Amino acid sequence: MNGNGRAAQVILSWSGGKDSALALARLLDDPSIDVAGLMTTVTPAYDRVSIHGVRRSLLRAQAGSLGLPLYEIELEPVSSNEAYERAFEAAAGRLKTAMPEVDTLVFGDIFLEDVRAYREKLAAATGFKVRFPLWGESTRDLADEVVIRSISARLVCVDTMVLPATFSGRIYDASLIADLPGGIDPCGENGEFHTFVSDGPGFRTPVEYAVGEVVLRDRRFAYCDLLDGN
Repeated sequence: MNGNGRAAQVILSWSGGKDSALALARLLDDPSIDVAGLMTTVTPAYDRVSIHGVRRSLLRAQAGSLGLPLYEIELEPVSSNEAYERAFEAAAGRLKTAMPEVDTLVFGDIFLEDVRAYREKLAAATGFKVRFPLWGESTRDLADEVVIRSISARLVCVDTMVLPATFSGRIYDASLIADLPGGIDPCGENGEFHTFVSDGPGFRTPVEYAVGEVVLRDRRFAYCDLLDGN
């Protein structure tokens, strides 16, 4: 709660994947928190979510189903840290103008200390506090929680340096978790894979999509293209 006894309003950093969805579920469980919107990094030149490669239309369908406004951090296809920081600052400025009562950004990171430190630095520079509701927990327990909470996720990007390309496009479920080779984090926290969520806590209706082809890019990353189902 804030000083006025009202639920504290926060913005969730939303990749569109299972960790973001689980962080959202945790926030929705907390009556002292009000999720006021989502913030996502996109690459307009490709019209897709950065890193994950999911179509922007599906990202917006997620936000629509969740009933939350979406703030986009726009990046060029090849961007430096400096370019990202400028884009983040611009998005944070738009957010402050639209929602001056929001003072906290929430991230679904689990254990990468350098990533957390970088996010804390960026947030502080733009006048925001931060929360990490999944931080420090067992990634195996978190993976199980994704399944238990019926968060519907599919792998959309696989790093073939550490995981076979055949995993790209598979549903994230108990069977997939059991099939992961030794040394692969069950949440993909080291970048082994990324996911897209179509349903889960907070979704009013499932996001409709069709599974397209798997394409290898940069001779390394196997992307499963998801097609807008509407």
